[in-house]
Amino acid sequence: MIELHTPQYRRVSFGLAFGAFIVFCNLYLFQPILPHMAELYHLSGTKVNWLFAASTLALSVTLVPWAICSESFGRRKIMMIGLFTLPLIGIGLLIHPVWWTLVAARALSGVAIAAFASVAVAYMVEEFSPKAFQAAIGSYIAANSLGGICGRIAGGNLTGLFNWETAVIVVSVLSICGAIYVYFRLPPQQNFTPRRGQLFQHQRSVLMHLRNRKLWLAMLFGGANFALFVNLYTVMGFRLVAEPYSVPIGLASLIFICYLGGTLSSRLTSCWLKRYHTVSGMVAGTCLSLAGMWLAVIESLPMMIIALICISSGAFFTHTLAYAWVSQHAKQAKATATALYLVHYYLGGSLGGFFLMACWQYGGWYAVVAGGSCVYLFLFALCWQLREFSTFHPQQHTNSI
Repeated sequence: MIELHTPQYRRVSFGLAFGAFIVFCNLYLFQPILPHMAELYHLSGTKVNWLFAASTLALSVTLVPWAICSESFGRRKIMMIGLFTLPLIGIGLLIHPVWWTLVAARALSGVAIAAFASVAVAYMVEEFSPKAFQAAIGSYIAANSLGGICGRIAGGNLTGLFNWETAVIVVSVLSICGAIYVYFRLPPQQNFTPRRGQLFQHQRSVLMHLRNRKLWLAMLFGGANFALFVNLYTVMGFRLVAEPYSVPIGLASLIFICYLGGTLSSRLTSCWLKRYHTVSGMVAGTCLSLAGMWLAVIESLPMMIIALICISSGAFFTHTLAYAWVSQHAKQAKATATALYLVHYYLGGSLGGFFLMACWQYGGWYAVVAGGSCVYLFLFALCWQLREFSTFHPQQHTNSI
């Protein structure tokens, strides 16, 4: 096992984090420029949302198949397939950029991203010691956050300065360089042996995880949490470029710097678990995120920035806790379990976009707050259900991670 603070830990954990950075740069590249693409292709907000939802939907439905493939062919091989395919798809976006080909290419990018995202955490669980994993999962989620920030800011500013094609080219070049770097950082697995011809067993594992309330409730929580988090940012982008603010697209994309609140909060989960339990942290993070959404009712740009920081800090804190909960409580087929969590996570993100965009078009931010509050009530109800599994002393739970 790879121990904490060793040279191998630093090499492998940074390689996985950088891979996460690359895939999330690609995933969120188009989110800040949805208002621009709506104007360019003369589309409504809900229709242009397909440019983002296609990738997250494709990601969600291919996570489990990739996880099953990793059980047969190995985690590292699957991750590398995803990383090296991403830049090829990015360049393919530019060949015939009509609307339906853009949506199709974005869906393919979601499939490639799923290859990495579905098994990275399982790789960490199997290769790192418990203490090393506890530190590495926070770094991995923080890299997700940083990748999302950089992808969005690059997309918005490069589109504002040049065009969306330039943004795609720059991220594609970064992706191929990053894939080569990660290839030389990640060693073959030492604590996992691929086994082929076990498709039926993997199908049984999927059903087993979905029947496990301890896991499934956390998966539902992750999906509802992400449905709110990522799409509140999308709606805020439309809000800022519209009257009375009329913020340029490049400047509006800078709101994603507020993701740094999530980058920090995801690293603080290990400190929380030393004294408190996972579910109480999920409640605390949800309260913070809810407060941010309501705070954004105030028509003030500085207050909106503070609100977005609260939303991202709370959402990433709860996501990290829920993700680690699933990883640790799955007794077998861990890659399948974490993939199922991400299926719920990204499916929630896709469906939440259409829901909150419809709220925005119907009644502005007040309608978004009303619709979002209903989803937050659902999150609290899930935490209430999860409380029955919160019987461990916090320190004992930390040691089990």
